[in-house]
Amino acid sequence: MTTITKSIAVFDSDQHIVEPSEIWETYLDPEFRVLGRQALWRHDGETNSYLKINGEVIRDTMNPNLPRHAIWRPGMTWDAIGELDASVRHPMNPGAWDPRARLADMDAMGIDQAFLYPTWFAEGFHLIGDPDTAYALARAYNDWMADFCQAAPNRLYAAAMLPLRDMDHALAELRRVASIPCFRGAFIRPMFLQGQYFTSPYFDPLWAELERLGLVAAVHPTPGLWNPEWTSHGPFIEKIRRRLGQTPIPGGGGGPFAGGSAGLPSTPFFTAFPQLGHPLAPIASPWLDNHMFVASVLIGFTVMQRFPDMKAVVAHGKASWMEEVLEKMEASSRVIPLLHTYPVRTDTEEMWEDGKVMLGFDAEERLIQKLPQDFAEKVVWGSRYPQHDTTSAHDAIAMLAGADVPEEMIARMMGGNAAAQFGIDLLEPAHS
Repeated sequence: MTTITKSIAVFDSDQHIVEPSEIWETYLDPEFRVLGRQALWRHDGETNSYLKINGEVIRDTMNPNLPRHAIWRPGMTWDAIGELDASVRHPMNPGAWDPRARLADMDAMGIDQAFLYPTWFAEGFHLIGDPDTAYALARAYNDWMADFCQAAPNRLYAAAMLPLRDMDHALAELRRVASIPCFRGAFIRPMFLQGQYFTSPYFDPLWAELERLGLVAAVHPTPGLWNPEWTSHGPFIEKIRRRLGQTPIPGGGGGPFAGGSAGLPSTPFFTAFPQLGHPLAPIASPWLDNHMFVASVLIGFTVMQRFPDMKAVVAHGKASWMEEVLEKMEASSRVIPLLHTYPVRTDTEEMWEDGKVMLGFDAEERLIQKLPQDFAEKVVWGSRYPQHDTTSAHDAIAMLAGADVPEEMIARMMGGNAAAQFGIDLLEPAHS
C-alpha cells in the first residue's frame, strides 16, 4: 500500500464563511440598511434561529444548539459531532467569520489555499424580490469578503455574489469585482430564478462576460430548507420527509401499508415510520441539483459549446455521478435529436473532456478511489469547512493513498487542478 505525507500543495476548493452582522451594519450602504434587513437576514438567538427572506420569517426546524453549518473544528470526527449533547448550546467555530481563526484551522488541516463560498447568502440571496436591494447587498457582501481575504491575499480567494435578477446590475458588479484579486469566480446556485432556469437565454450575457473576464462560474448547490418548493430539489425532498411524521391514520387508513388485509398487523399507517430528525435535503439535493445543471445547462443548452473558454467549477455535489451522466447523454444525443437554437454535439464525452469544467469531489467517494484515472483531470477537492461533514486534507490524502492512487495524481486532485482552474499560483506546501 502507498504511504504519503503532506508533501503536496493543497488547494481547498469548497470552504464556507458564515455571514456576520457587520455586512448589514457596516458594509451595506446606509440608505439600504433597513431594506437589507427585510430582504435577507439570519438570526441565531438563545432559543431559536430563523432566516428572513423578503420580510418573511422562516424558523429553523433543526436544533439551534447544534449549528451544523459551523460546528466542525480541527481534530473533530463525524462520530464526535454526532455524539454532542443536543441539550447544550454549542458555539460556532469562529473561523466561520474570523480570517485569523480560519488560517490557523487551515494550517492544522494541511490546507495551503482555499476558495470561499457563502452560507446564508447562498440559501436566500437569489430569492430577494427587489433588484436594487439585492444589488446593494451583493456589493456589501463582496466588500466584506475582499477585506476578509486581505488577511492572507495569497491563501484566501472567494466567489463573488451577483444580483442575477437584474442582468445589468449583475454584469456591473461582475466587472467591478474582476479588478479585486481575491475574486476568482462568481457564485451560481443551480436553482430557478423568477421562474426560469439557467437554460434561459437571459443568462447568456453572464456566460459571455465570465468567459471574457477569465472568471470561473462557481456553481454550488444549497439545501433550500428555507426556500419555496419550486426553487430546487431540496424543498421537495423535505416535503416528503415531513410526511413521514404526519399524524397516524386510525385503523391503518386504507393506505398501501395499512394492516389487516395483506397479513400485516392492523396498525395506523404511519406508526411504522419514525419521524426523521435530520433533514434529507443536504444528503440528496446537492448531486441532484448539480446533475441537472451540468446535463441541462452546460451540455444540453450548449453553454460549453457556445462559450468554450468559460471555466466552471461544480462543487459540493460529489463527482462520481458524472460517469452516468456522460453515458446517458452520449446515448440520447446520438439517438434522440436534442434540438435548440444551437445544435447539441453528439460526442458528449469528448466535449466534456475538452471543456473547462471541474467537479468537486470527496476523497471518500469509492468510485473515484477505484477509478482515479477516469476523474483525475476533472476534479477538485473541497473540505466543506466549517460544516458538520468537514474533512481535513490529511484525511483526504490518506484515503486516496490508501486506495493506491499515485502521488502525482493525488497532487493534481488535491491542489493542482483547482489552482489552474481558478488561475492562481499554487503555494509551496509550507502550511502543513
